[in-house]
Amino acid sequence: MRFATVGTSWITSAFIEAAKLSGKLTLEAVYSRKKESAEQMAEKHGAPNMFTDLEEMAKNENIDAIYIASPNALHFEQVLVFLKNKKHVICEKPIFSNTEEFKEAFRVADQNGVFLFEAIRNIHYPNTALLKEKLKDVGQIRTGIFQYVQYSSRYDKFLAGEEPNVFSRNFSGGALMDLGVYPLSLAVWLFGAPKDSRYFPVLLRNGIDGAGTLVLQYEGFNITVICSKISHSYIPSEIHGEKGSIIIEGISELEKMKFADVRTKEPVLFSRKQEAQNMMYEINDFADIIAQNDRKTYETLRQSSYEVLSVIEKSRKQNGIVFKTDRN
Repeated sequence: MRFATVGTSWITSAFIEAAKLSGKLTLEAVYSRKKESAEQMAEKHGAPNMFTDLEEMAKNENIDAIYIASPNALHFEQVLVFLKNKKHVICEKPIFSNTEEFKEAFRVADQNGVFLFEAIRNIHYPNTALLKEKLKDVGQIRTGIFQYVQYSSRYDKFLAGEEPNVFSRNFSGGALMDLGVYPLSLAVWLFGAPKDSRYFPVLLRNGIDGAGTLVLQYEGFNITVICSKISHSYIPSEIHGEKGSIIIEGISELEKMKFADVRTKEPVLFSRKQEAQNMMYEINDFADIIAQNDRKTYETLRQSSYEVLSVIEKSRKQNGIVFKTDRN
């Protein structure tokens, strides 16, 4: 399947390299608003074509699917361009700024007979499936701490008076949207939609969340999601049950996981080795769904993405965090 990309950041390059490793996608073209950037991206990855016009690229018959990794606020309009031209779309997390955009985009996808995916890679790993199997060993789950706390170099620019996209309400930024989406997506994938949720943000001067604590309430247990782009953490994430605990090092990578029995308290490694180009796993899943027209798996992914975005939207409304893309 031939694909094109929108975006020229490191995440786009990582996706292209993972696509090569998977062997299921072939790079056909790249896009950038600036001709120089498009040319550099095409040369770097050996793309046969480059575009500076989205509509022109969307009409190209040699392209089957699009990977979009532009700023969050641009996702919706760009996704629609390609869906209406009957291209499958893989959109980087968080897929949209709000649920209104989500519903409309998936309606257009269905109307045009194409697939729309959110590229949230940590729910597609082999270790994620293994983790789901291992949950039974902890017994009744009582608490969990899922954290992604990573200082952003762009925070230095924010402190200097600038407003980078990731710290801007105009571009649908913030800690929960950028980093919190990883632990939140994993929690929803493992446990389903929470009964209730409450977000306690650390708001910056422009009203965006630089950090925050999100409490997800489930039947009989709570999961606490901690995210930050203005500080750094060195502790793992954990799931605590009445029979034992699971320790997860790196919530976005899931490279190393351990189980510790509540009585022996000795952690035992149970994770599998994963490819460094870990976006390969989501690419494999997306390509297989398209090739097999696997609507059941597609709907499961779609529902999970919707539930995650619903929690994020609710969290923003609780704290008056309004994006430029919000209509109500």
